[in-house]
Amino acid sequence: MLNIVLFGPPGSGKGTQATKLVEKYNLVHLSTGDIFRANIKGETDLGKLAKSYLDKGQLVPDEVTIDILQSEATKHTTAEGFIFDGFPRTITQAEALDKYLASRNTSVTMMLSLEVPEEELRKRLLLRGKDSGRADDQNPEVIQNRIDIYHRDTAPAKEFYTAQKKYRAINGVGEIETIFQALCSEINSVQHS
Repeated sequence: MLNIVLFGPPGSGKGTQATKLVEKYNLVHLSTGDIFRANIKGETDLGKLAKSYLDKGQLVPDEVTIDILQSEATKHTTAEGFIFDGFPRTITQAEALDKYLASRNTSVTMMLSLEVPEEELRKRLLLRGKDSGRADDQNPEVIQNRIDIYHRDTAPAKEFYTAQKKYRAINGVGEIETIFQALCSEINSVQHS
């Protein structure tokens, strides 16, 4: 089973690349952002709770995120693998993911981390905010807060996968297809080893 953690700061291109990887490798795309947005749109209890954090540019607490991700993953009993997009964002979430996958007799294959400079992230997010209407991408202060939270709270998850020799850094600046080919090259190197 191929299980990829697609990692990177907000605006690094995770959603764009995940869509392409899902198609190529026949994986199930689990995006915590998409799951939260669907629940917010549906005005579920989880959606209201998530919205209260996301509107301030904060991370949704680990327990809530872990529960929703596991419940989504469990729906896909015949999956050939997963792309985890926006999860895990903390060491606690990474440990919970390892435990959950072990219960399904599998594990994380690798973490692919899209590396993008901060200035580029700010530009991309403001542009995405104009195009998509996402409120969290239109306010420069909220954007900066999200980037700061990424560096403070999320980036340490890299160390978790580095210690397991599963971390791979990918340059997230350039043409979408060039970045995609770099991601595929890393995946193929593991699949054929």
